[in-house]
Amino acid sequence: MNLTLQKPQATAFALPSLIERSGERATSRFVEFFTATIRNPNTRAAYAQACTRFLDAMAAHNLSLERIEPVHVAIYVERLTQERAAPTVKQHLAAIRQLLDHLVTGQVLPFNPAASVKAPKHVTREGKTPILQAAELRKLFASFDNDKLIDVRDRAMIAVMSYSFARVTAVTKLRVRDYYRQGAQAWFLLKEKGGRENKVPVHHQAAHYVERYLELAGIASQRESPLFRSVRGRTGVLTDSAMLRSNVFVMIRRRVLAVGLPIEIGCHSFRGSGITNYLSHGGSIETAARIAGHASTSTTQLYDRRSDTVNQSEIERIRF
Repeated sequence: MNLTLQKPQATAFALPSLIERSGERATSRFVEFFTATIRNPNTRAAYAQACTRFLDAMAAHNLSLERIEPVHVAIYVERLTQERAAPTVKQHLAAIRQLLDHLVTGQVLPFNPAASVKAPKHVTREGKTPILQAAELRKLFASFDNDKLIDVRDRAMIAVMSYSFARVTAVTKLRVRDYYRQGAQAWFLLKEKGGRENKVPVHHQAAHYVERYLELAGIASQRESPLFRSVRGRTGVLTDSAMLRSNVFVMIRRRVLAVGLPIEIGCHSFRGSGITNYLSHGGSIETAARIAGHASTSTTQLYDRRSDTVNQSEIERIRF
C-alpha cells in the first residue's frame, strides 16, 4: 500500500512495514494522521520521512509497534543526534511523538513511548540565513532589464520578498487579485502559514516593480490567475501556472551568481535582508513581526542581523 503525500509536488511514500504488519486499524490511523491532521504539505512530507525512518529502524530491531519502549526511542534519538543537527533531531522527535499520540488516541497503542524522551537542547539567538547589504541589493536590482518580461518578473518577486518580508511560499501563492490599490495605497494579501491572511502595505518601489511586470505581462485583468507564473521552456513565454518554490530557488541562484553575490544567498535571504534594513532605519521589532507575519517577536529577532556588522576600526584594536 502506498500513501501519497504532497511535497510541494506529488511524492509517493511507502507505508512502513511495521505499520502494515500491525493491522488495519494501525494502517488507518497512520494514513489519517498524514492526510487529515497535517495541512501544510511541506510539514507533511518532513514528518512522513521522519516517522518512516524511525519505524523502519524499530522494524530492523525486530520490534513490533506494541513493544516499542521509551528506551528504544531514546536510543534512536541519541544515534540521530550524532548524524543530524539539533533542530533536525527536535523536528524528528516532534513528528514521532505526534504520530504515536495519534495511535494512542485511536486505541492502537496503550501509551506513547516517545512522550518522556527529551530532545537535544538547542538555543538560537541569531539566524543563519545569509543576508544582503543595501548596496548588494541595489546592485542586484540594477542588473534586471526593465524591458524584458522574465527580468521584470524576477525583479518583482525579489522585491516582494525584500520589501514585504514575504516567505517564498506566500509569494508563489499570490494571485493577481492579491495585489491591489485602495486610493493611493497599494496592498498585498499574503497567504501565510496555517492558512492565515496577512494584509500588508506595499513599499512604493515594490509597487513600481510589480506594476511594470503586470504591464509587460498583460495579466492585470486576469485577477484569479497566479501573479508570478512559470515560463514555457526557453521561449520566454509565461504559462498559466504559478512558479514553484524550486523554480524560485533556481532563479535566485542564477541571478545572484550573475552579479557576483555569494552562492549561499537563497529565498529567505531577502526576507532577512528586508527585516534587518527596516530595523537599521529605526523600525520597531513589533512592527517588523507584524509585517513578517510572525506570532512572536522572538522569531523576528532571528532575522535581525545588525550585530553582524563590525566596524574595521574595532578589528584594528587588535595589536600583536
